[in-house]
Amino acid sequence: MSVVELYTNYTRVWIPDPEEVWKSAEIIKDYKEGDKTLHLKLEDGTVVEYPINPEANDLPFLRNPDILVGENDLTALSYLHEPAVLHNLKVRFLESNHIYTYCGIVLVAINPYEQLPIYGQDVIYAYSGQNMGDMDPHIFAVAEEAYKQMARDEKNQSIIVSGESGAGKTVSAKYAMRFFASVGGSSSETNIEEKVLASSPIMESIGNAKTTRNDNSSRFGKYIQIGFDKRYHIIGANMRTYLLEKSRVVFQAEDERNYHIFYQLCASAGLPEFKDLLLTSAEDFFYTAQGGDTFIDGVDDASDFEKTRQAFTLLGVKETHQMTIFKILAAILHLGNLDIHPERDGESCTISKQDEHLRNFCRLLGAEHSQMEHWLCHRKLVTTSETYVKPMSAQQVVNARNALAKHIYAQLFNWIVQHVNKALYTTVKQHSFIGVLDIYGFETFEINSFEQFCINYANEKLQQQFNLHVFKLEQEEYMKEEIPWTLIDFYDNQPCIDLIEAKLGIFDLLDEECKVPKGTDENWAQKLYDRHGGCQHFQKPRMSNTSFIVVHFADKVEYQCDGFLEKNRDTVYEEQINILKASKYPMVADLFHDGKEGKAGAPAGKGVSSKVHIRSARPVMKAANKEHKKTVGHQFRNSLHLLMETLNATTPHYVRCIKPNDEKLPFSFDPKRAVQQLRACGVLETIRISAAGYPSRWTYHDFFNRYRVLMKKKDLSKKADKKAICKTLLENLIKDPDKFQFGRTKIFFRAGQVAYLEKLRADKFRSATIMIQKTVRGWLQRLKYRRMRKAAVLIQRHTRGHLARRLANHLRKTKAAIVFQKQYRMLRIRRAYQMIHGAAVTIQAFARGMFVRRAFQKVLAEHKATIIQKNTRAWLARRHFLRFRSAAVVIQCYFRRMKARQELKALKIEARSAQHLKRLNVGMENKVVQLQRKIDEQNKEYKLLNEQLSTTASAYSSELEKLKKELERHRRKSGDGNQIASLQEEIDSLRLALEKAHGERKIVEDTYMKEKDVLRKRISDLEEENTLLKEEKEALNNKILHQSEDEFAQNAAEENALMKKELEEERSRYQNLVKEYSTLEQRYDNLRDEMTIVKQTPGHRRNPSNQSSLESDSNYPSISTSEVGDTEDAIQQVEEIGLEKAAMDMTLFLKLQKRVRELEQERRKLQTQLEKKENENKKSQVIEMKNEMDLDRDTDLAYNSLKRQELESENKKLKNELNELRKALVDRVAQNNSSNDIQDSYSLLLNQLKSANEELEVRKEEVLILRTQIIKSAQQKDTGRNMESNIHMQTSWPNSDKHVDPEDAIEAYHGVCQTNRKTEDWGYLNEDGELGLAYQGLKQVARLLEAQLQDQQREHDEEVETLKDQIEALREEMGKQQEIFYQTLQLSPEAQVEFGIQQEITRLTNENLDLKELLEKLEKNERKLKKQLKIYMKKVQDYEANQVSVQPEKQQQQQELTRQVAVQRKEKEFQGMLEYYKEDEALLIRNLITELKPQTVSATVPCLPAYILYMCIRHADYINDDHKVHSLLTSTINGIKKVLKKHNDDFEMTSFWLSNACRLLHCLKQYSGDTGFMTQNTSKQNEHCLKNFDLTEYRQVLSDLSIQIYQQLIKIAEGVLQPMIVTAVLENESIQGLSGVKPMGYRKRSSSTGEGDNTYSLEAIIRQLNTFHGVVCDQGLDPEIVQQIFKQLFYMINAVALNNLLLRKDVCSWSTGMQLRFNIGQLEDWLRGKNLLQSGAVETMEPLIQAAQLLQLKKKTSEDAEAICSLCTSLTTQQIVKILNLYTPVNEFEERVTVSFIRNIQAHLQERNDPQQLLLDFKYTFPVLFPFNPSSLTMDSIHIPASLNLEFLNKV
Repeated sequence: MSVVELYTNYTRVWIPDPEEVWKSAEIIKDYKEGDKTLHLKLEDGTVVEYPINPEANDLPFLRNPDILVGENDLTALSYLHEPAVLHNLKVRFLESNHIYTYCGIVLVAINPYEQLPIYGQDVIYAYSGQNMGDMDPHIFAVAEEAYKQMARDEKNQSIIVSGESGAGKTVSAKYAMRFFASVGGSSSETNIEEKVLASSPIMESIGNAKTTRNDNSSRFGKYIQIGFDKRYHIIGANMRTYLLEKSRVVFQAEDERNYHIFYQLCASAGLPEFKDLLLTSAEDFFYTAQGGDTFIDGVDDASDFEKTRQAFTLLGVKETHQMTIFKILAAILHLGNLDIHPERDGESCTISKQDEHLRNFCRLLGAEHSQMEHWLCHRKLVTTSETYVKPMSAQQVVNARNALAKHIYAQLFNWIVQHVNKALYTTVKQHSFIGVLDIYGFETFEINSFEQFCINYANEKLQQQFNLHVFKLEQEEYMKEEIPWTLIDFYDNQPCIDLIEAKLGIFDLLDEECKVPKGTDENWAQKLYDRHGGCQHFQKPRMSNTSFIVVHFADKVEYQCDGFLEKNRDTVYEEQINILKASKYPMVADLFHDGKEGKAGAPAGKGVSSKVHIRSARPVMKAANKEHKKTVGHQFRNSLHLLMETLNATTPHYVRCIKPNDEKLPFSFDPKRAVQQLRACGVLETIRISAAGYPSRWTYHDFFNRYRVLMKKKDLSKKADKKAICKTLLENLIKDPDKFQFGRTKIFFRAGQVAYLEKLRADKFRSATIMIQKTVRGWLQRLKYRRMRKAAVLIQRHTRGHLARRLANHLRKTKAAIVFQKQYRMLRIRRAYQMIHGAAVTIQAFARGMFVRRAFQKVLAEHKATIIQKNTRAWLARRHFLRFRSAAVVIQCYFRRMKARQELKALKIEARSAQHLKRLNVGMENKVVQLQRKIDEQNKEYKLLNEQLSTTASAYSSELEKLKKELERHRRKSGDGNQIASLQEEIDSLRLALEKAHGERKIVEDTYMKEKDVLRKRISDLEEENTLLKEEKEALNNKILHQSEDEFAQNAAEENALMKKELEEERSRYQNLVKEYSTLEQRYDNLRDEMTIVKQTPGHRRNPSNQSSLESDSNYPSISTSEVGDTEDAIQQVEEIGLEKAAMDMTLFLKLQKRVRELEQERRKLQTQLEKKENENKKSQVIEMKNEMDLDRDTDLAYNSLKRQELESENKKLKNELNELRKALVDRVAQNNSSNDIQDSYSLLLNQLKSANEELEVRKEEVLILRTQIIKSAQQKDTGRNMESNIHMQTSWPNSDKHVDPEDAIEAYHGVCQTNRKTEDWGYLNEDGELGLAYQGLKQVARLLEAQLQDQQREHDEEVETLKDQIEALREEMGKQQEIFYQTLQLSPEAQVEFGIQQEITRLTNENLDLKELLEKLEKNERKLKKQLKIYMKKVQDYEANQVSVQPEKQQQQQELTRQVAVQRKEKEFQGMLEYYKEDEALLIRNLITELKPQTVSATVPCLPAYILYMCIRHADYINDDHKVHSLLTSTINGIKKVLKKHNDDFEMTSFWLSNACRLLHCLKQYSGDTGFMTQNTSKQNEHCLKNFDLTEYRQVLSDLSIQIYQQLIKIAEGVLQPMIVTAVLENESIQGLSGVKPMGYRKRSSSTGEGDNTYSLEAIIRQLNTFHGVVCDQGLDPEIVQQIFKQLFYMINAVALNNLLLRKDVCSWSTGMQLRFNIGQLEDWLRGKNLLQSGAVETMEPLIQAAQLLQLKKKTSEDAEAICSLCTSLTTQQIVKILNLYTPVNEFEERVTVSFIRNIQAHLQERNDPQQLLLDFKYTFPVLFPFNPSSLTMDSIHIPASLNLEFLNKV
């Protein structure tokens, strides 16, 4: 291919430019050989003539096609040269915001100066396990490649990160180590990966500083070795450091800072622990203020210092060592502030003894102040004969001070590195390691000194190693592909390295000059000129004699010789070091002992030793005034050789960091700076080596698919071998055979050949396009002509039709106009005639009306006059009548008022009579008598209590007298003052007790008086109420008598309904009371069961069959009785339960039982009354006398209303008593052991008395009501004799027809006679017996109250005795405590403390013993209750069995026979239970679980093992064997877990046990007896429910087990599907010929790809999904769970595919979008075919669907941007922008997405609150639900096959 063919019209080239380095232009005229100019047009339209030298053939570089611009790998470019590399990096960095690009094996990283969200944990997971080149370039891809090669090749790896200051080396190395920490996390709990990451803030604080180019520049090199074990888990790490820039400690240039640690320490100087350091602001210290500004924007030194301290702590550095480190750093700052005073002679100087900074320096380092002051200003000179001390000048002192500061910092730096290595050291044997080298890049400044020379020397060595490695990889690739190759010529920098390190090289001459006593930098420079003046890599500057130039591989660098000797010597005076060795701080002294080991750590790289250096006891003798160490240059050269040996023994990986601009602007690209760094870091050298060989490589398959358009049809039809077809094509297209080579699997091309092929392909497409356009345009023109001719004919036809229609319309309109004229004229004449006629008629009508109205008005006036006369005469007559009538009414009123006054006077006289008062007070006498009796009883009780109190007081007084006598006797016997004091105290205590007793007596008296007043007030209130009730009753009676018959009937019906309603309410209240009573009983049983459960092991809970299912909200314990009213049984149970549970008052409890019985009796009475009332209503219809009927009904209604009031009052009383009972229980429980029991018992007694009084009042009211009824009936008897017989025959009292017991009747008769002695004979009322029953009830209540009072009195006496005993015990205890107290006071304070502790221990021991005894009692009581419960259970079962056997005998004989036959038949049937012996349980688990294969039961009922296990559980429940149930369920769960652990990768086995676990869970729910789970059960299935056990806890355990199995199933399925997803969904060509192929560069190279071909098609995924679906369906898994499984799997497919799409540029194209949409459609069809669309799996694929649509949409206009924003709702803003940035045209006819369009998209989406996460979490798992799915099978219909070997199971 000739030059003429390449430099043709429209070809684009690169020309040099002083601003942009390279500028693009387009050739506008074909170039011909011999032309001296090339006609070009720039991108701005300017036309230029580019000069060309024909002899030198310096044609401009050709530009790559647009399709190749933006490639991930620079070596994939067809034209490999500097402008192509620079343009590709610029496009990726600015337009796509991609900071990483491959250049062969080198990763080029451009610093964005902005935080990017591409380093999260999700990105680490995405790159983990991927081949290098499969995903977008990334530091994680390089780290993964190193990790994978280490694991596969078992060879150590190295990652070399280089670049100039500010390029991002430290951050890149940090991210690489983070990747290793995440992927290769330690298997133990040492958290070594956290320690590795924690070393970064420490090393940054002590080794990084701000420079003019970087705010966090590493001023040292480091090589970190991360060690791995055989399983490739991190086990430790080791760090080597190189060439710390010590000069920065004492000098900083403008706008630079010292090391960060100094500023961090000054920022935290205000902390309390740092006050002794005496630090202030960093501006106050010379060593930190030389650079100017001491702050960095956006950096908080105080918070960074806190992080540094935390890292020290994490790495195990003690607090004392940390404080010593900070003291040393503070001492260096104080050392820099020394005030040096020069003497007049200029040869000596002094430091003031009062210098504060020197004092602080010596104090912080523990050095001798006077010696340090002396040797800072003097030095010792040692000769062979004598030793003398020489003073130093001020400048020499400053240099010595600076040297000391640098030496101290260097030693501290080495010590920290050693301890970091010690923290990261491990005793486990290291299998392999990965090293991360973070080292300075090539540096060129205006002034270059010794540091820059060493740095550039190291880069020369690294570049040489890099060149050799790249050359080696190229040659290996050629040999692997078996193509002929020749030695590639590449730049070798060995001469430059020899210039520096060879014998008599620059380093040797420098060391030699350092040994000369009077050696100077000028002498050394002259030696360099003399020795190396003729070397091609060494030059002498023209204008300087103190500098030299070295021609490095990257650029020429001029070095100034000033300071080389001093920095190489690194001189520190030995006297100053000896003073520090004698420090009183061991750590400071250790820094300067064993100098050879310590100093080799940092510069020589021997800091790997983790040994702790121990100072020797004897000082080591050293030769004075001799070099005691090697020079810095020699040390650095040795450490660099060691580093190169390490790198050569490993497989290197290269990361080259580029700084895009010097202003640190985000995403700003300076081409000049970028090219300078690309040349320096070796990227262009890699390009040159690649371009020298065959840089472009294509597989035969890809080449065939890409360039098949250039092949001929006959070649395609004849040859089926793609390799042969490709050979034929290339031989025809490229004539020069040296431009390509055919390898074993690839075709290799020289540089530019792919671009030439792309040009031919574009020309082919262009010609085909022209042909298509020509044909289509001709067809369109013909189509247009036919359409126009057809339109013309159509227009003519329509026009002619229009003209004809217009003429016809004209003729029609002319005829219509004539008709209109004729009709109009006729109408006008007719209207004129009608108007004249109408006017004449109107005039006649008005005239006639006027005459008639005049006559009518005259007649009307005469008629009105007549009416006025008539009304006037009538008014006069009425007024006369009204005057006479009003006078008569006034006279009547005065007369009637006089009569009324006379009658009122008579009534008042009658009211004052005694007979009237006697009638009013009838019934009050008995009430007053009862109240008087009650007052007498309380007076008796009060007297009794007074007697008790007086007895107690007399006892206390007698005891006091005895004690006084005893006191006198003891006083006579001995005069011991201590006994007198103790007796006196005892007397005082007794007096207090006596006063307390008097106080209690006073309280009782006060209480009695209050009760007396209350009772008196109550009597008066009752009298007033009685009067009011009588008045109300009379009013009601009068009202009832005046009601009509209809109203009475209606009211009777309403009253009946109301009585029914009230009866129902009473019944419900009664049932609620019974329910509440039972609930209290149940509460106790529940508490007892809970105690049982707490003491038992967690398992199942017993559910007794005779236990009540009622639940209550009440929190009060109760006592259960087996039968209402059985008092003896209740007392026995109370004794069995114990005093703690029997806090309830038994009298109130019995009273409650009594009230329940009475309510039941009243209910029966009301029911009888209701029935009688209905009969009376029927009979009342035939009664003739209305008055009698009214009287009867009035009586009945009155009585019913009174009875209703009675029942309501009793109900209220009962509720009040229940509340009091609860309160008493709570108080007794809360105050069981308190000292206020007497007062509580007394208050309880008063409450019971009040309740008894209320009961008595109610009964008295009942008697009074009955008496009023009797009196009323007697009055009615006197008023009407005729009415008496009717009353006896037709009316009756309620309950009069009721059968009455003879004894009750006699008692009632006597009671009535006694209460009515002064009244008439009411014997006829004894027929109903109501009064007798009422009186009997009163007597029973009186007896009950009497018994209650006796019980309370007895309990009160017992409690008093108990309290007396407690008082005596407390008195004795108090005496003992007093004795102990007196003894303690006599002891010493220490003995008192010890004695107090012993006493406390004794007290706690006694309390523990008491608690143990109480616990033993409770346990004994619990066992007793258990035995009773079992006995009751057996009795209940026997009773049920007897009932079943006895019931058929009572029925008819035929039914009896039928029932007996049925029972016999059921006994023979299978009841759905399986019985096994306990010793066969292990065999059952083994045959049914652990050794069972799913294929064994494939032909049976699904989930057969679950059904069998449930039938075994049911039998254990049937026989009430809780241990068997517990053992079987536990063994089942453990067996399933064992099987799953053994088959942790078997999908079929996991699915099988998931279905069985779910079915067993469903069975336990379906047959639990819970109504919520039994709604779908048949009657047969309800018979199979569990009877005795509640297995709710085991249901929860089974649910948890099912979740674990489900998660294992998902994990297995994902492990099978995940390797298929990328190749099947994204890369596989389901639509043949749709996708194009682009150059891949180093993609899929041998180092990254395994031997096997791991490509999958979409059909493979569908087949695998079919397999999964078939397995889960065949094994009977619930459909809801199947849907959840495939929803999870489809989410994983979506997440993996989308994450891969977001990290791969090669698949983001229109054709991939079409292919992806087709593949997703196939998956949707599969879901539809399996009826899984409702599972939500399609919704989980929505992000991937929208990503495919985004790749296919137009991406040009603002409307397109709106459409994309409205469509891609499931994609985040970051994902949309990422896909648009990655979008790559496959063909040159497609257009790229412009930057402005992406900005438009971002503007539209800025309102979204999307998460910042770019990738989806493919490990996310949806929460699983196991909905209840009952089985329709019955247990007795299940058949057990013989293949299960379960013959030992017996059917029941």
